[in-house]
Amino acid sequence: MEAGGAVSSASCVKVVESSSKRVIRCSDMMLRILGLLVTLVAAVLVGVDKETKVLSVTVIKTLPPLHVPVTAKWQYLSAIVYFMVSNTIAYSYAAASLAYSITFLTGKFKNNTAILVRTILDLIILGLLSSATGAGMAVGVLGREGNSHVLWNKVCNLFGGFCREFAAALILSLVGSLVFLLLVVVAVFNLHKRSSSR
Repeated sequence: MEAGGAVSSASCVKVVESSSKRVIRCSDMMLRILGLLVTLVAAVLVGVDKETKVLSVTVIKTLPPLHVPVTAKWQYLSAIVYFMVSNTIAYSYAAASLAYSITFLTGKFKNNTAILVRTILDLIILGLLSSATGAGMAVGVLGREGNSHVLWNKVCNLFGGFCREFAAALILSLVGSLVFLLLVVVAVFNLHKRSSSR
């Protein structure tokens, strides 16, 4: 009777372990898909973000004002260029790591070194996205509020559509940073479970 109980408890442990591994793999896959989508949409939003306004400029008070078309584009500020490039890199990495995860699910590459390398790459992307989002937010605050100390005027009152689309891209990029943070947490948890099961 005791031997049968020991066998059934051992099989229950194996079922729980395989269920736990399946949950970790599914979590990893879903997070990578979400990371891919949010960074892709953030990059596309910034890439197509463009707004043109016609401004009236008075050169001399006695002459009529000049009507000058002014365009806001992402290429005009280096912080937004950095934001765009970072989201593009994050999207590309998310696609490559998702393809690797699909291969990983077949069980061919189940070693700790591969998981560790992928976790380090996830950390690098997390740092890249976080810094780009921070730089973008700083420029966004300047665009919305201006800075009277250095005589920078706010521009979001003129280019409202441009600023709204960029704000949406910033939110998506922030979500992408959180997704890559969760991926690191899942990978560390996975490595911990693998090392404690030995």
